[in-house]
Amino acid sequence: MSLKEVFESQPERRYIMFGGKGGLGKTTLSATCAFWLASHGKRVLLFSVDPQASLSDIFQRDIFGKGPVPIMENLWAEEVDADRRIREYQDEIRKKILDMYGFDRVPEEIDNYISAASAEPAMEESAIFDAVVDIIVQGDYDYYIYDMVPLGHALYYLSMAKVYDEWINKITKLRQEMGHYDQVAATMRRQETVEEDKILEELQYIKNRINASSQILTDKRRTAFFFVLVPEEMIILDTRKAAELFSRFDVPISGYVVNRVLPPELRQDNIPQYLKNRIAMQEKYLGEIQTTLGS
Repeated sequence: MSLKEVFESQPERRYIMFGGKGGLGKTTLSATCAFWLASHGKRVLLFSVDPQASLSDIFQRDIFGKGPVPIMENLWAEEVDADRRIREYQDEIRKKILDMYGFDRVPEEIDNYISAASAEPAMEESAIFDAVVDIIVQGDYDYYIYDMVPLGHALYYLSMAKVYDEWINKITKLRQEMGHYDQVAATMRRQETVEEDKILEELQYIKNRINASSQILTDKRRTAFFFVLVPEEMIILDTRKAAELFSRFDVPISGYVVNRVLPPELRQDNIPQYLKNRIAMQEKYLGEIQTTLGS
């Protein structure tokens, strides 16, 4: 089945993700699908969070860090600038500290900690994860095409939603218990109400956003995830392992796109021996892909 047939037969799948090892053609396939959908009248946002993404090269214009950039009618592309997101993330943290605790300015030791945290990989990954959530929950486009980072990072981003949700649940529970004690203390002091808990409100806001994005990414009716691979032994092995890991996060795997397959026109007697060997190797591994991943 071709991707064209997938899109035509399942138009309700609006969130399309392409994943796999680096250098196999994820970005090219993402851009091709986005172009095809836009050409058929669908409003499409193609986006990437990979710092080495090549959407700018494919479309021959600078789109890095500029938000959704119009490429053609119905098609927008976006490359997320992780450094900018980190700065915005830090400013947002500072603002929330001021709002929640009523400070005139952020205490120096806290501000130094926030600044130093920008060098931590976790800060970058959190900022990028937040950017993906922002994009996914907007709902302004007919289709969202996600050109994912290579497998290792992709798995980490997908796992973050579950980790964040569990962490926020624990923090929220503790905060609610503290709120109960505050209410008891207020009653003993004969106060009628307790000041609104802004921290609990913020935790609930974060939880709702994460849940909204997780529901989209794991919804088999609305989301399709495609692995991109080539007919080579090591790539097949890596893809099988990754597919097993992705299934743990309930990501709906919709298919496998096999790239770099030599066309049938080359299968002639007078071709060089190298090509004959290459074709024979590909036929072997195409059969293996069908057997092991075909279901």
